[in-house]
Amino acid sequence: MTAPAKDFAAQPLPPWRRAVLKVGSSLLAGFADQSGGGLDPRYAAGLARFIEQARAQQREVVLVSSGAVAAGRSRIDAGGNGLVLRQALAALGQASLIAFWQQLSNVPVAQVLLTHDDLRNRRRYLNARASLRELLRLGALPVINENDTVAVDELKLGDNDNLAAAVASLVDADLLLIATDIGGLYSGHPQRDPNAKPIAKVAVVTPELLQAASGGAGALGTGGMRTKLEAAAKAATAGVATALFCGRDADVVAALATGTLHGTLVAARSDRLRARKQWLRHAPASGCLRIDAGAAAALHQRGASLLPGGVVAVEGEFRRGDVVELRAVGEGDEVLGRGLVQYNSVEVGRIKGRHSREIEALIGFGYGESVVHRDDLVLVGNDAAPSPAQAAADTAADAIGASPQSQSNEVLP
Repeated sequence: MTAPAKDFAAQPLPPWRRAVLKVGSSLLAGFADQSGGGLDPRYAAGLARFIEQARAQQREVVLVSSGAVAAGRSRIDAGGNGLVLRQALAALGQASLIAFWQQLSNVPVAQVLLTHDDLRNRRRYLNARASLRELLRLGALPVINENDTVAVDELKLGDNDNLAAAVASLVDADLLLIATDIGGLYSGHPQRDPNAKPIAKVAVVTPELLQAASGGAGALGTGGMRTKLEAAAKAATAGVATALFCGRDADVVAALATGTLHGTLVAARSDRLRARKQWLRHAPASGCLRIDAGAAAALHQRGASLLPGGVVAVEGEFRRGDVVELRAVGEGDEVLGRGLVQYNSVEVGRIKGRHSREIEALIGFGYGESVVHRDDLVLVGNDAAPSPAQAAADTAADAIGASPQSQSNEVLP
């Protein structure tokens, strides 16, 4: 029995262009008399339709899906619930989980397995982010799960709610959607407390709210409402709002495609674009790239990425993922911009002034065609009096929630 979603009045979703949708085991796991105990599409089909509708609206969705362990249990008769057994069951079930979502999707589905270590290691973080960015560019549906097969207790993210919050920051999402088996957040346990009231909006996730969070982990899941609020708090810190809704209610899921939420909205603590602009403007720089006039004009006028052909000189030593300053060659020390560099200082020294298609021939590999991607770049010159084009780009970016589709050259990671 689930709490009725009709308890929650309609409210608008925040503007978004890229969202992370988390779907838990309670919405996917079937029962022996209906699906052999494997994965059941009764609720997943509606969520897949929402993803398809979002794509038709030129929006992007990254899916964080549980269910591998449940799928594995349907393939082999194994009792118990120990960590090693769960790792083995996850390995057995991963292929079934991806095949399950592929059957429901009209676009190619890609499997991505992550651990906490992947997200705290700078190189792995950048590699994961680049791969996910490329999958979205290709029009695929990334399906992310925790790598239970190799994760151990100190490396596990703990549950897919918190994994989804980490992924929302990783992929520059505007919104985190958490599908659950309850209508949203209540003031008490809705199935035990007759006076429990729905909570439509949460401005800040406080310790008191976490303590009072209703619901516990289901028989097939690892996270109750508390972990969902913990995830929402982490997303809020990164400037991402979170919507909690009932994934079992077809009408509630269908309403999402119209920008309507019947559930709980946890507000972001700050605007994601402005927060990241601020960080990148003031983070310590590890080096400097001198760029030519053509590259400078492309950054300012078109919001372009910095390509190797526009780099004239490399100053300092830096690693991939470090912040570097961009300065025009021969024009003093005025900083034009700052960004996260895709190659280290030695590699940039080898590819500077060359065409992007020559990168792999010159250094033996490639992380993409840009030295600094436009999504990782902020312009810092003339802050007090931005050009009309720059002001329009910033306004457009704010209006759509700092979308990765924005043409602003100040969309940040």
